[in-house]
Amino acid sequence: MRIALAVDGNYVSQHFGHCEGFELVDIQDNEVKNRVFVPNPGHRPGFLPKFLSEKGVNTIIAGGMGETAQALFNENGIDVLVGISGSIEDVIKEYIDGKLVSSNEVCERHEHHGECGH
Repeated sequence: MRIALAVDGNYVSQHFGHCEGFELVDIQDNEVKNRVFVPNPGHRPGFLPKFLSEKGVNTIIAGGMGETAQALFNENGIDVLVGISGSIEDVIKEYIDGKLVSSNEVCERHEHHGECGH
């Protein structure tokens, strides 16, 4: 299982498309087996879902994400968890513990991307 967290610094980004990059985390038997940071290659419509799918990602975790992006992730076989905030370490632990719950919130306006996920 490989999850990707959209991150800014050590925290989950509140808008995946504008994040610094993605923390790719391999989880096996409820343990982190590997972690790698991948810089955001750029926000272009439809690109990131395919990019992360090609990296073997099964789940994307972010604060906020638009409806089209969520649909494209799902079309690429990637589950979407949005409305998530906190440090990378805490979110990974919550995910492994089965306590991370998506708000299923849709970010609709990019001019307010700082508010996405809240």
